[in-house]
Amino acid sequence: MKKVRVRFAPSPTGALHLGGVRTALYDYLFAKNQGGEFVLRIEDTDTARYVEGAEDYIMNSLEWCGIIPDESPRIGGPYAPYRQSERRDIYDRYKEQILKTDYAYLAFDTPEELDAIRKDFEAKGDVFSYNYQTRQQLKNSISLSQEEVQKLLDANIPYVVRFKMPVDRTLNLQDIIRGNFSVNTNTLDDKVLIKNDGMPTYHFANVVDDFEMKISHVIRGEEWLPSMPLHVLLYEAMNWEAPEFAHLSLILKPEGKGKLSKRDGAKFGFPVFPMDFKDPESGEIWKGYKESGYFPEAFINMTALLGWTPANDREIISMDEMIAEFDLHKVHKAGARFDPQKAKWFNQEYLKIKSNEEVLELLKEVDEVRSLNLSDDKLMKIVSLMKERATFVIDIYNDGKFFFEAPTTYDEKALKKAWNDTTSAVLKDLSVKLETSEFDSETLKEAIHHFAEEHSLGMGKVMMPLRLALVGELKGPDVPDIMNIIGKEETLARIEKAINSN
Repeated sequence: MKKVRVRFAPSPTGALHLGGVRTALYDYLFAKNQGGEFVLRIEDTDTARYVEGAEDYIMNSLEWCGIIPDESPRIGGPYAPYRQSERRDIYDRYKEQILKTDYAYLAFDTPEELDAIRKDFEAKGDVFSYNYQTRQQLKNSISLSQEEVQKLLDANIPYVVRFKMPVDRTLNLQDIIRGNFSVNTNTLDDKVLIKNDGMPTYHFANVVDDFEMKISHVIRGEEWLPSMPLHVLLYEAMNWEAPEFAHLSLILKPEGKGKLSKRDGAKFGFPVFPMDFKDPESGEIWKGYKESGYFPEAFINMTALLGWTPANDREIISMDEMIAEFDLHKVHKAGARFDPQKAKWFNQEYLKIKSNEEVLELLKEVDEVRSLNLSDDKLMKIVSLMKERATFVIDIYNDGKFFFEAPTTYDEKALKKAWNDTTSAVLKDLSVKLETSEFDSETLKEAIHHFAEEHSLGMGKVMMPLRLALVGELKGPDVPDIMNIIGKEETLARIEKAINSN
């Protein structure tokens, strides 16, 4: 049985999109499930669209996600180099090889000549295609004599190498996810394989590289499905065994219509990239999951389920569990709708799973918390109270800011609800009682209850204004717990401030 080898082959033309991460993840899960190897190859032949820093961004993002290649430009490997721009001599060799077959030819048409032909077709209401019907009338090594071709070559006239699509053949194709389908070659055009600068196009380079690197399965997005017939025929032309193909469905916008794009993230306020990406030309920064506070394992769990469902409809599943269970045949054919709220839910679940000790260490890394130099004991108490309520670690600080600093304002609606003419006097009397009380949560709870009973007050008449004095609004964990953490001196100071302010 052939060893499973898969590759993820992004172009460094920008940030790695959520869809790209999912493709890399499925590649990785499939390879590891089958005891195979996962290769990262950088397809950088499109020099016009190359973006500075994009290659490092792709590799750093995969590392953050825990999708670690067995071979890559950074790691190396037995089939190096892993950048297409460094493999020119390999493509040159196979260019000569395919030109000896009946599957490729030289085309000398200039862009201006092709534009003129397109316009002629449009004027007649037709669409021009460089194919079996038109190639005989165009300037190429099929229509020209050997002598004419040699003259053009001797004169250094630029040319491209095109694939000669067979005439009227039915291709029966197999896709692991989508099943069997047929394509007639008359519907396909003669794609360029080698550009006039000598560099290969994606079609030729990726087939050559997949053969050279012994790739057994090609897993990629459905946008490449129309290219599958050409790629299968290229393997045939070179007399190579083709890999198996699996084309993944689109990740759809939250409303379910159309492909998810980076503009959707910017428009609706959620990230579509694994890490922040700064466009080197415009300076625009695209938000990433890492910097938005997501755990990599939560992000990967969420991404894995955009098109695949584990057994028993489990939602929380570790990378190791995914590897054990992943099956390409169970990847969905239909598009997967991205739900930004569900992404947050995954992070919240992973935050709950983490021990308080782990969360404490993460909280101490938050800039605002680091500057306060609070004791681990105090921070641990805050974590134990706030962890279950938080979606991100930063929420423990943001939603529990009252633990770290006294409120500077009081919520107006809460004031109307909690404060009346007698409230200040009630809180003054309560302060006197608290001055002599122990400040552990249980003792404080009892002390406040006794106070309410002694003064014939409902608990709301005491607890609401007390919470408002300590927090600034009517939210947060139990009041005695807040008092225990901020301490007696700070509690009494906040009560006095609230009395004087209201």
